[in-house]
Amino acid sequence: MTTGRPSVVVLDYGSGNVHSAVKALEAAGADVALTDDRVAASEADGLVVPGVGAFANVMRALDEHRVGEIVGRRLAGGRPVLGICVGLQVMFEAGLEGGAVVPGLGEWPGEVRRLEADVLPHMGWDTVDAPEGSVLFDGIRDERFYFVHSYAAPRLDLQPHPRARPVHVTTCTYGETFVAAVENGPLSATQFHPEKSGAAGIRLLSNWIGSLRGDG
Repeated sequence: MTTGRPSVVVLDYGSGNVHSAVKALEAAGADVALTDDRVAASEADGLVVPGVGAFANVMRALDEHRVGEIVGRRLAGGRPVLGICVGLQVMFEAGLEGGAVVPGLGEWPGEVRRLEADVLPHMGWDTVDAPEGSVLFDGIRDERFYFVHSYAAPRLDLQPHPRARPVHVTTCTYGETFVAAVENGPLSATQFHPEKSGAAGIRLLSNWIGSLRGDG
């Protein structure tokens, strides 16, 4: 169990402006470093994998920095990882873009595809449907969160081991129902941007940081 302020690394692999994520995590109670250092990313109490832009571009950058190896080793050791936006999408087996299939990190089965909605991108504040027992959404189940995306995973078909912790899948509906967040043992992720979601987003990050301390 971690005491005091847990150490969190926001992985800096060229994903764009992630300084808002750093500030939000600091406000939520973590000591945060923005770095691409593999040792720091491996040893931190928590690792955040951000992602903005096209699935293929994000995967190309992740592959160049061997992020899949870092994430895989952390998860094998039960060390927490949080994906944000495309950082959630790349945890799936593949993304479908323009008719092409782009392999993801493969931590979860299934594919990410273009949302079936009249207007894209899905941009702005929206509610989510969080399941009972969710740690991330403790105290904020009725809040709104900030989305900006055109692609999503329509579902997560994952059957955990009977002795493993249950998988909590939070959904949102925009044209169709899609995966808005996942809590799967040490691996959590959100399709929305908690760092852009005001007080509710800070609370969600604080809930995740609390789980690093063993509060959750």
